[in-house]
Amino acid sequence: MSSVSMIQIRQVPAKLSIDADLGKQDIRQPRATFELEADPPKVEIRQHRGELEIDQGKAWDALGMGNILESMRRIASQAHNVALQGIARIVENGNRLAQIHLDTNPIAENAEQLKFEHFEFDYYGPASYDNVDITYTARKPDILPIEGKVRLNTHPNKPEIDYARGKLDIYMVQYPKVEITPPRIDLKL
Repeated sequence: MSSVSMIQIRQVPAKLSIDADLGKQDIRQPRATFELEADPPKVEIRQHRGELEIDQGKAWDALGMGNILESMRRIASQAHNVALQGIARIVENGNRLAQIHLDTNPIAENAEQLKFEHFEFDYYGPASYDNVDITYTARKPDILPIEGKVRLNTHPNKPEIDYARGKLDIYMVQYPKVEITPPRIDLKL
């Protein structure tokens, strides 16, 4: 019998080795830039001067240095009474002279009295503690409020990303090979 010879084929696979380290990634997010500008509110106040009026006409009138027309009006209103007083004194002097037959000296008495006699016109105004009128007129202030302003500026900042590559080494641990073993040939034939 004859035997069939066989070819033997043996295959060795390739072996790769991969040595890899992961990369490192660093991400930082800076805070947003925040800018705030503010103009404070203001208030402008303008105070107008008030008016002070002092009327001292009555005081000057009470001192006899007032309005001349008012003084003349007073004198004219008193002239009738002063004239009547003068007539009454003349009558009194006449009555005194009529008594000349008595033991008195009416002429000397009349002369003595005439020395101190005079007629007065009251042309002064009335004296009072309230002769000076003071009036003050206040003015309202002008108040102008000015609004303040706030300006807000924000800017987001981009993230900062750093990446460090990892190691990647690929190498052959075993190369592939194919071994073919032929059958044994019997050379004795």
